[in-house]
Amino acid sequence: MDSDRSSVSGRSKSAVLCPFLKKTASGVRAPEARLAEAVGLAKAIDLDIVLSEVALVSAIRPATYVGGGLVERLASVLADLGVDIVVVDARLSPVQQRNLEKAWGTKVIDRTGLILEIFGARARTREGQLQVELAHLEYQKSRLVRSWTHLERQRGGFGFMGGPGESQIEIDRRLIGDRIVRLKKDLESVKRTRALHRKARKRTPFPIVALVGYTNAGKSTLFNQMTRAAVMAEDQLFATLDPTMRALQLPSGRTVILSDTVGFVSDLPHELVAAFHATLEEVLEADLILHVRDCAHPDSESQKLDVEKVLRDELGLDPAVEGRVVEVLNKADLLLDSSIDPDAGALLLSALSGDGVGNVLHRIDDCLALARVAVELVVPPSDGKMLAWIYRRGEVLSREDHEEGVHLIVRLDPADAGRLATKTTSLPD
Repeated sequence: MDSDRSSVSGRSKSAVLCPFLKKTASGVRAPEARLAEAVGLAKAIDLDIVLSEVALVSAIRPATYVGGGLVERLASVLADLGVDIVVVDARLSPVQQRNLEKAWGTKVIDRTGLILEIFGARARTREGQLQVELAHLEYQKSRLVRSWTHLERQRGGFGFMGGPGESQIEIDRRLIGDRIVRLKKDLESVKRTRALHRKARKRTPFPIVALVGYTNAGKSTLFNQMTRAAVMAEDQLFATLDPTMRALQLPSGRTVILSDTVGFVSDLPHELVAAFHATLEEVLEADLILHVRDCAHPDSESQKLDVEKVLRDELGLDPAVEGRVVEVLNKADLLLDSSIDPDAGALLLSALSGDGVGNVLHRIDDCLALARVAVELVVPPSDGKMLAWIYRRGEVLSREDHEEGVHLIVRLDPADAGRLATKTTSLPD
């Protein structure tokens, strides 16, 4: 295999191969949809796709994943088209990857490598870069046999397909191990910082509403529509990676914090989930979770299952039993059938046009109100600060003014009710 590592910024000619096991051909996700997603992932890093096809596979071959006949046929096709990179939409073993590279005379990256490459190119914050680099190194530990692999810290991505043309660095397990240890220490510091931030928000405390969903479901567009922010929102996979938070005022006048998180995808690399765990913990801490779905996508139901699988298996949060998950069916403007009947409790909207966003805000209000508790209070008439705090933080159901004090029945968040029950003298704003 050639060790050349020239940059791919000039739109490298690429092919996308989507192996599909015949025994799963009757599954929930169509092979054509899977191929379309793989092509979308490849285009997300500006690859020039000159060939894409689905390959039905009867059984996975230990040496090359796909059958020898297909490998041989593609060798001539790829050579004729001048393909430099082949994306195989499956998780390849190091041996399978190396054998395909030798057979085709191209660089080969699998689905995990492709997703890590996208994340490496898109991460903007220091935290995001640390998380992606850690995931990349965990992935590369078993692939040191590849002659073109290197440890490159200066590039935006992580060089699965090509580097900046600078001098090679021969990676060995000791170097990778040392770097992983350092990265994990740095990320532990990030995790502690995030925990402090969450603790500070709880002292405020504004409820947290987190947006989750499959990549390109429209989370960032909805985030912008609701908060009037300017978060990057493009019609592409993984347009945004780093979590963003903004204050949001609900119709009731109540303020919440809206959090836009990274999108999920089927077969999300476990290295990436582990590295981004500190970020994903923001979802666990949320008071309410909005699961944003692309209801116009032909595989919307499969995407829903993929998101729920990550939440359940990686975060221990089961949407089926959680009372704080609300489904939001986005892209209603793209539906051909306007008579669609959303699932019970789901909300239909178009984040792009804003239609239905008001219903989402009211639903957030209603759901958060259910979590509040009604308490009866007597406040001295002279304690204007306490009265102002109660009106600002709670929903006053009734008030009667008497000489001995102001009798109130008010709905409060459990944390605020606890402060009053313990007669905390220092109340947050």
